[in-house]
Amino acid sequence: MKPRFLLDTHIVIRWLSDLNRLSREQRRVLEDAVRQQQLVGVSAISLLEIALLAEGRQRISVGAGDLLRALDTDPAFRIIPLTTEIAHEVVALAGSLTDWFDQVIVATARIHRLDLVTSDQRIIDSDLVSVVE
Repeated sequence: MKPRFLLDTHIVIRWLSDLNRLSREQRRVLEDAVRQQQLVGVSAISLLEIALLAEGRQRISVGAGDLLRALDTDPAFRIIPLTTEIAHEVVALAGSLTDWFDQVIVATARIHRLDLVTSDQRIIDSDLVSVVE
């Protein structure tokens, strides 16, 4: 089964640690997906971003181990690997977004034709991908 949504890294973190930080619409679509037993996509690059954020304790208060374990064991999540097709799309997006994690996540959503669940205003304003705010 193919996911319908791709989660931006901060959405993964919020979903697994602080549901109250999700918007009403984000929470609704994610709860609907779980209720309907739909998979939710997570870019493989988000695993690295979570590890790096947790290591520096920059913006997350939960441990990377707990988050990564949840992603690894919860059947609702489908980790979407990086591919040459996604890499080509990142190159095509060059200059559109400054954060390379964002570039890979947006490229992944575009290649797999997934709606991106995000609160990142730069991504939303870019109009590069369909988003759930």
